[in-house]
Amino acid sequence: PEGKGAIRAMKSALDKSGVDLGEVGYVNAHGTSTKLGDVAETKAIKAVFGDHAYKLAVSSTKSVHGHLLGAAGAIEAAACILAIDRGLLPPTINLDNPDPECDLDYVPNKARKADVKVALSNSFGFGGHNASLVIKAPEAN
Repeated sequence: PEGKGAIRAMKSALDKSGVDLGEVGYVNAHGTSTKLGDVAETKAIKAVFGDHAYKLAVSSTKSVHGHLLGAAGAIEAAACILAIDRGLLPPTINLDNPDPECDLDYVPNKARKADVKVALSNSFGFGGHNASLVIKAPEAN
Protein backbone atom coordinates (compact mmCIF):
# COMPACT_ATOMS: atom_id res chain seq x y z
CA PRO A 1 0.00 0.00 0.00
CA GLU A 2 2.93 2.39 0.50
CA GLY A 3 4.29 1.74 -2.98
CA LYS A 4 7.85 1.03 -1.81
CA GLY A 5 8.57 -1.30 -4.73
CA ALA A 6 7.18 1.24 -7.18
CA ILE A 7 9.34 3.96 -5.65
CA ARG A 8 12.45 1.78 -5.95
CA ALA A 9 11.67 0.90 -9.58
CA MET A 10 11.08 4.51 -10.63
CA LYS A 11 14.13 5.84 -8.78
CA SER A 12 16.35 3.11 -10.21
CA ALA A 13 15.21 3.77 -13.78
CA LEU A 14 15.62 7.52 -13.41
CA ASP A 15 19.04 7.21 -11.75
CA LYS A 16 20.33 4.85 -14.43
CA SER A 17 18.98 7.05 -17.23
CA GLY A 18 20.74 10.19 -16.03
CA VAL A 19 17.57 12.16 -16.72
CA ASP A 20 16.71 15.04 -14.41
CA LEU A 21 13.30 14.63 -12.73
CA GLY A 22 12.18 17.94 -14.20
CA GLU A 23 12.69 16.60 -17.73
CA VAL A 24 10.01 13.94 -17.34
CA GLY A 25 6.73 15.15 -18.78
CA TYR A 26 4.61 12.01 -18.96
CA VAL A 27 4.12 8.87 -16.89
CA ASN A 28 2.28 5.86 -18.27
CA ALA A 29 1.00 4.50 -14.98
CA HIS A 30 0.57 0.82 -14.24
CA GLY A 31 -2.94 2.03 -13.39
CA THR A 32 -5.14 -1.05 -13.14
CA SER A 33 -8.02 0.98 -11.70
CA THR A 34 -7.94 -0.65 -8.29
CA LYS A 35 -8.42 1.51 -5.22
CA LEU A 36 -5.32 0.31 -3.38
CA GLY A 37 -3.10 0.08 -6.46
CA ASP A 38 -3.93 3.47 -7.93
CA VAL A 39 -3.58 5.26 -4.59
CA ALA A 40 -0.26 3.50 -3.91
CA GLU A 41 1.08 4.40 -7.36
CA THR A 42 -0.04 8.02 -6.95
CA LYS A 43 1.77 8.20 -3.61
CA ALA A 44 4.85 6.61 -5.16
CA ILE A 45 4.90 9.12 -8.03
CA LYS A 46 4.64 11.96 -5.50
CA ALA A 47 7.43 10.43 -3.38
CA VAL A 48 9.75 10.20 -6.38
CA PHE A 49 8.92 13.47 -8.14
CA GLY A 50 8.00 15.74 -5.22
CA ASP A 51 6.33 18.96 -6.40
CA HIS A 52 7.08 18.06 -10.04
CA ALA A 53 4.47 15.29 -9.75
CA TYR A 54 1.80 17.98 -10.07
CA LYS A 55 3.34 19.15 -13.37
CA LEU A 56 3.37 15.66 -14.90
CA ALA A 57 0.76 14.21 -17.18
CA VAL A 58 -0.09 10.70 -15.96
CA SER A 59 -2.39 8.26 -17.72
CA SER A 60 -3.19 4.59 -17.79
CA THR A 61 -3.52 3.14 -21.25
CA LYS A 62 -4.95 -0.01 -19.61
CA SER A 63 -8.19 1.97 -19.50
CA VAL A 64 -8.20 1.65 -23.30
CA HIS A 65 -6.63 -1.74 -24.03
CA GLY A 66 -7.23 -3.61 -20.78
CA HIS A 67 -4.60 -5.56 -18.87
CA LEU A 68 -2.57 -7.47 -21.41
CA LEU A 69 -0.65 -9.38 -18.74
CA GLY A 70 2.84 -10.16 -20.08
CA ALA A 71 2.39 -7.90 -23.09
CA ALA A 72 1.28 -4.85 -21.08
CA GLY A 73 4.76 -3.43 -20.50
CA ALA A 74 5.69 -3.59 -24.19
CA ILE A 75 2.43 -2.00 -25.34
CA GLU A 76 2.71 0.74 -22.71
CA ALA A 77 6.33 1.45 -23.69
CA ALA A 78 5.11 1.79 -27.29
CA ALA A 79 2.44 4.23 -26.08
CA CYS A 80 5.18 6.33 -24.45
CA ILE A 81 7.24 6.31 -27.66
CA LEU A 82 4.21 7.40 -29.67
CA ALA A 83 3.38 10.13 -27.13
CA ILE A 84 6.89 11.55 -27.52
CA ASP A 85 6.97 11.12 -31.31
CA ARG A 86 3.49 12.46 -32.07
CA GLY A 87 3.09 14.98 -29.26
CA LEU A 88 -0.17 13.39 -28.17
CA LEU A 89 -0.74 12.00 -24.68
CA PRO A 90 -3.00 8.97 -24.40
CA PRO A 91 -6.01 9.45 -22.13
CA THR A 92 -7.27 7.63 -19.09
CA ILE A 93 -10.76 6.90 -20.38
CA ASN A 94 -13.84 6.54 -18.17
CA LEU A 95 -12.23 8.64 -15.45
CA ASP A 96 -15.36 10.32 -14.16
CA ASN A 97 -15.07 9.99 -10.37
CA PRO A 98 -11.41 9.92 -9.33
CA ASP A 99 -10.44 8.95 -5.81
CA PRO A 100 -9.64 12.13 -3.82
CA GLU A 101 -6.22 10.64 -3.02
CA CYS A 102 -5.51 10.39 -6.75
CA ASP A 103 -5.04 14.09 -7.35
CA LEU A 104 -2.56 14.26 -10.23
CA ASP A 105 -3.27 15.14 -13.87
CA TYR A 106 -4.51 11.82 -15.26
CA VAL A 107 -5.32 13.12 -18.78
CA PRO A 108 -9.00 12.31 -18.27
CA ASN A 109 -11.14 10.90 -21.07
CA LYS A 110 -9.50 12.35 -24.18
CA ALA A 111 -6.03 12.59 -25.65
CA ARG A 112 -4.13 15.84 -25.23
CA LYS A 113 -1.45 17.53 -27.28
CA ALA A 114 1.82 18.01 -25.40
CA ASP A 115 5.48 18.45 -26.18
CA VAL A 116 7.03 15.64 -24.14
CA LYS A 117 10.71 14.75 -24.45
CA VAL A 118 10.94 12.19 -21.63
CA ALA A 119 8.39 9.62 -20.48
CA LEU A 120 8.35 7.00 -17.75
CA SER A 121 6.49 3.72 -18.18
CA ASN A 122 5.55 1.78 -15.03
CA SER A 123 4.86 -1.95 -14.82
CA PHE A 124 4.16 -3.24 -11.33
CA GLY A 125 3.04 -6.66 -10.18
CA PHE A 126 2.24 -8.76 -7.17
CA GLY A 127 5.17 -10.12 -5.23
CA GLY A 128 7.53 -7.28 -6.06
CA HIS A 129 7.75 -7.70 -9.83
CA ASN A 130 8.25 -3.99 -10.52
CA ALA A 131 9.86 -2.25 -13.47
CA SER A 132 10.02 1.28 -14.77
CA LEU A 133 11.43 2.35 -18.11
CA VAL A 134 12.63 5.84 -19.02
CA ILE A 135 12.11 6.74 -22.68
CA LYS A 136 13.72 9.86 -24.09
CA ALA A 137 13.32 11.57 -27.45
CA PRO A 138 16.43 11.35 -29.62
CA GLU A 139 18.67 14.39 -29.56
CA ALA A 140 18.38 16.59 -32.64
CA ASN A 141 21.54 16.72 -34.76
